[in-house]
Parts: sequence; structure tokens; C-alpha cells
Amino acid sequence: MNFARQSIALALICAFPALWQVVIAQEGVVEKTPQSMGEIIIRASKIKAIEPAATRLEASDFADKRALSSDTAHLLRNIPGLSLYGAGGVSNLPAIHGLADDRIRIKVDDMDLISACANHMNSPLSYIDPSNVSRVTVFAGITPVSVGGDSIAGTIVVNSARPEFSKAGEGSLLKGQAGAFYRSNGNAKGGNLSATLANENLSFTYSGSSAEAGNYSAGRDFKAAGLSTGTNAYVAGNEVASSRYKSENQSLGVALRKDNHLLELKLGVQSIPYQGFPNQRMDMTSNESQQVNFRYTGQYEWGKFQTRVYNEDTQHQMNFLESKLTTANPLGMPMATQGKTTGAAVSAEIILSARDTLKVGSDYQRYRLNDWWSPIAATGGMGGGTFRNINEGQRDRFDVFGEWDAYWTPQWQSQLGIRNSLVRMDTGNVQGYNTTNYPEATYAAFNAADRKKTDNNVDLTALLRYTPNAESSFEAGYARKSRSPNLYERFAWSTNNTMVMNMINWSGEANGYVGNLNLKPEVANTLSATADWHDADKEKWGLKLTPYYTHIQDYIDATRCPVGSGVPCTAANRDARTGFVYLQYVNQTAHLYGADVSAYLPWVKSSEYGSWTSTALVNYVRGKNETTGDNLYNIMPLNARLALVQRLGNWNNTIEGQFVSAKTDVSQVRNELKTSGYSLLNLRSSYEWKQARFDIGIENVLNKFYASPLGGAYVGQRTMTWGTPVPGMGRSIYAAVNFKF
Repeated sequence: MNFARQSIALALICAFPALWQVVIAQEGVVEKTPQSMGEIIIRASKIKAIEPAATRLEASDFADKRALSSDTAHLLRNIPGLSLYGAGGVSNLPAIHGLADDRIRIKVDDMDLISACANHMNSPLSYIDPSNVSRVTVFAGITPVSVGGDSIAGTIVVNSARPEFSKAGEGSLLKGQAGAFYRSNGNAKGGNLSATLANENLSFTYSGSSAEAGNYSAGRDFKAAGLSTGTNAYVAGNEVASSRYKSENQSLGVALRKDNHLLELKLGVQSIPYQGFPNQRMDMTSNESQQVNFRYTGQYEWGKFQTRVYNEDTQHQMNFLESKLTTANPLGMPMATQGKTTGAAVSAEIILSARDTLKVGSDYQRYRLNDWWSPIAATGGMGGGTFRNINEGQRDRFDVFGEWDAYWTPQWQSQLGIRNSLVRMDTGNVQGYNTTNYPEATYAAFNAADRKKTDNNVDLTALLRYTPNAESSFEAGYARKSRSPNLYERFAWSTNNTMVMNMINWSGEANGYVGNLNLKPEVANTLSATADWHDADKEKWGLKLTPYYTHIQDYIDATRCPVGSGVPCTAANRDARTGFVYLQYVNQTAHLYGADVSAYLPWVKSSEYGSWTSTALVNYVRGKNETTGDNLYNIMPLNARLALVQRLGNWNNTIEGQFVSAKTDVSQVRNELKTSGYSLLNLRSSYEWKQARFDIGIENVLNKFYASPLGGAYVGQRTMTWGTPVPGMGRSIYAAVNFKF
């Protein structure tokens, strides 16, 4: 409790933001400035706190992208600095400036969700369908402590629509929407439905969605066609096996509003009966999730108060889909996990003065994980008893934070923040399938070890923003961010079997991993600056540049598992320069640097041809392990997206080119595969008429064959051989329709 008291005191001393509206009202800025400047200040007043390097998207910004993919992560693909690790059809993993997965804090309707899987198949963004997403905010690099914590890359916040109520005196409100889509590649199809019934104070909302697809096809054959070795599954030469999926999501929301107070309760369920993973040795054969999410928000004279309590329960199963399941072993390798996350958060935004605003708060997260593998026979390698991979795993986090925003003048603003985080981890005793293949000596040392771990992490953020005029702004900042290891990084224990080690891998390169009880938390120090030039109304042109540098102490990378520590851990494994290898998580030192550039420029605007606007996005990141001199794994090479957008009446048409350099800076310790450079052409068109919206388009118009640099190694079918990157999707024609009522 001394820690908690000290942390709360520190947060209260150190925290602070200010409401722009108050500055305007009390300092009379609008009255003292020309009309044009007054309009600009009013627009800025909508932002209540300084949020550095944040990209905010509303539903209208990504409406056309919902038709392209059933994976919510794909809604983020045009955000500066962001890329995607390849995974399942609805489970791609976002990366910010080369740092991915658990290194990013991902909040879905403000719930901090954790992937309850040794392969991270049920990633946080997989729990919300794109059709249900209303707002997206991405903080890259310099992340406010109020939205950070237990992450070193940044924060992604994805929210569904806010509850709606009828206007005063207008009776009840009934509205909704329904939609459907089809994509030719993989024969993907699905639909969504949402409806709201409300009066002035009470609102009920239902939303549901379903999506399914078969295996997708690459632009050409990349292997021989025929039966997957040892199976009865025929796989075409251009077919990316183990890429099919089916997903269903439903939610029910109830909200009660009284004056400036809002109570909201959301119940959600998800069912994924199957989802293939072409870059994992396993596939998802079931994922059932239940969520309860309660929130209170109140506006007071002194500011804003908010509290949230949530619970998420996931039952997850893995095994082989048909192209990996052999006839010799029809039962495969059943694996099961159960993850339970309970969280609570409370925060207050306090107006201290016309200049200063203080934001203080606390987060609590309780996570429990069981990971067990049932035997398939009485004897043999997977026979006997239950394999305990993580037994009663515990990861509890308690945070307090304080943040101070100061609006010194209309031109100068600053932000200072501090967060204290206490992370406690533990796990129970483990065991192998049997004493023949897994003698007690292989796990006795683990069971005898002190597995209780406590980390005390401190995050800091400092930002200064300068807005000299209506056409430019500049900001620079420093952030110290920290992340404790996840349960698998610390507690995955077995090195006695190649198969078992291969089951611990969320990196997508099909190597095998073992944890490390001695891992320390990662600590990242980031320097970043942003220059933003644009016209006064932000409609004609704009250019934004963000260079950054991050140094990471105790970066959790991998090394070949120590020779003699288990069956796969041999001298040959240590020295291998090709093939799949066996690794252990270790702390090392690393750095990353790069830059993001985004721009837009209108070309033509006329009543006859509409408006034509060009957009550009360029990302570059380079990552290096300072301890070994190796390259960091899965770093996106130089890439760009260039588009020409036409808006004519109700039509919106886009010609987009995607350009990616060859990936040659690869991780030697992982035997990471190189990929060639490529360029893709995409066409999109949408038409809105009254309450209807129609989307059509072609992705990869020229049916180019390519391998995504972050797609991982292809192990979608038997035999699982090293050397082939997962191919990207070939040409796909899609259509979608949505009706509002």
C-alpha cells in the first residue's frame, strides 16, 4: 500500500491539461483577432487535451475500407507509421514504427484486451468487426501517459458508435443499418445489422455481423498443386492453404442519460468456429468470447469524471485444419486456453484555470490464463496425461497517472505526464504429457524456481507544441515507456520436444520458442518531432513530417536456445543459417529510427469533373539489435501509398498505387526470409444515394504475385518446409451495399 499511496501522491503533484474553450472565453481571443483567425481557434477548441502524434479517424474516413477486409486491423493501413503483421483473416497484428503486438496498448471500447493464445490468434482487434467501428485513434511514439501504460510503441483506441437518444420533444427514435459484401478472391461474403431504439433518456442498441471466406489465391502458382503431404486435402498451386475463416460477433448496449451524466452497459459475444493461419503451425478451431463492459461519464463544473469496469472471458482451441491434419494422426494436436481479463479504470479531467487542466487516474487489470494440451492416446509422444503449458498463470497490473496540459498562449502549449505501473506475475506447477518423453527432470527445475515476479515501471512524457499561425504547427517531445513481459515470454518452459517448442510462436516465422524466468521489463526512450504545414482551412493542401528515434533497454529479442538445455537445443541448431530454429527470449539492447511523411494536394475542382485530390504516404523504419549487431525481426522496408481521389456529386473514385521496397535487412538469429519489392494497383468506387451506399472495387488489379514483408513463413500445408514467404492476395473484385433506415 505504501507504493500505491506514493504513486497517487506523485500523480497528483505531477499531473495537468486546459480547455481551449475556456481560454477563448476568458481571454477574449475571438474578439481580439480577425474573423479568419477566430474560425481557426474555434476548430481547435474541439480538442480538449494535447494528444501528440495522434491520428483520428471517424466512420466516414474509412467507410470505403470496410468493404475490402473483414479484419479491423486493415482499417488502419493508411495511418502514418503503421504496418500489419500477417496472421489469420480477421487477426492481423498492427505494428507502430517497427514494434508490434503486446508492445502496443490496444483498447477496444476502452477495454484493454489480451491475446489468450500461445500464437496470439485472438488478437484484441479481432474482437470487433469493421462494420461496428465508429472511431479510431492512433498514438504513435509520443503517447500521453493517460492513454499509455504497459507498452512501448504507442496506443490504438478503437470504439463503436456512441449511444444515441432522441431529441427533446421528438418522441422515440428508431434507426439502424444493414449491409452485405462479397469478395471474389476466397469467395468471401458476409453481412451486418444494427438497430437503435431510444427516447430522450434511454437507449437500446443491437449490432451483429458475420463474415466467412475460403482460402485465398496468390497471383500465380508458388508451389506444386496436389494433396497436402499426408492428408486428403487438395491444394492448388496458387492457393494459400490455411487462410480460410468464419467469424460472428454480436453486441447489445443499454444507455441511460440524465442531464450531464451517462451510464452505459455493453454485452458482447464472439464465435469463431475456425480461422486458418498460413504462417503458423497451428490453426484456430474455436474461439468463444463473452464481454461485459460498464461505463459512467459525468460532466461537472470542475471538469469531467469517468469510470469503467469490464470483464472478458475467452475459451480458445487450436488444432490443424484439413491441409495440416494428417491421415496418420486424425486427432491432430488439440490445444486449449482459457483467458479471463477483469479491468477497472477511473479518471478525472479537472479544469484548474483558463490555462491549466489536470488529468489524473488509475487503471487495474487482472488477467488469468490456463493453457493445456489434452492427450490423444494412452501412450506415445502426445499420450498419457495433460500437458500443462501455462498453469494458473497470473498477470496483475495496477497503474496511477497524472498529466498536465498547459495552454500558455494560443501559440504555445505543453504537456507533462507521469505514470507508475506495478505488474505482478506468477504461475503454478507444470507437467509434460508423460514421464517417458517428458521426464520430471525437464520441468522439475521450473516448478522449484521462484516464479513470482514484480515489476515497478515508470513512464514519462514531455511535449511542447508551437503554432505560429493558421498554416503550420510544430511539436517535439520525449517519452519514456515500459512494458513487462507477457506470460509466455516468462513462463513457457519446455525444451524437451521440437513439436512443443514450435507451438510457442506469435512471430509468424514458424520457429520454436521457450520462455525465460529472468526477463526484465523493456524500457524505451523515444525522441520525436512533427512539422505540419497546410492551408488555413486544411482543405487545399497539407504536408506532415515526423522523424523519430527510439532506444530500448532490455529489449526482448531471441537467441538460439542454449546447447544441451533440451532435445532441440543442439550445436547444429546454434549454428544453422537456414531452416527453422529453436530460440529463447532474452533481454538485449536495441534501437529504431525512421520517418513518416504524409501529404495531400488538390489538382482540379469543377462542377463538370468534380474535385481531384492526390494523397501520399511514405514510411521508413530501421531497427538494429545493439547487443548482437543483428537486424530486428519483421521490420517493414521503405513503402509508400499514392492515390488520386475524385469526388463528383455522390460518386467517390480512387486510383491507388502501393509501392514496397525489397526486404533485405533480416534477422539472422531467426533465419528470417527476404522478400522482393513490388507495386500494386487498386481501384475503388463508391456511390451514396439517399440512405444507401454502394462500394465496388478491384484490389491488385494486375494480379501481381508478391510476398508481404511482414507476412511470415509459409507453413499452411504439409510438408512444412522452410524457405517460402507467405504470398499476398492476388486480384480480388469486391462489392458491398449498406442501407440506413
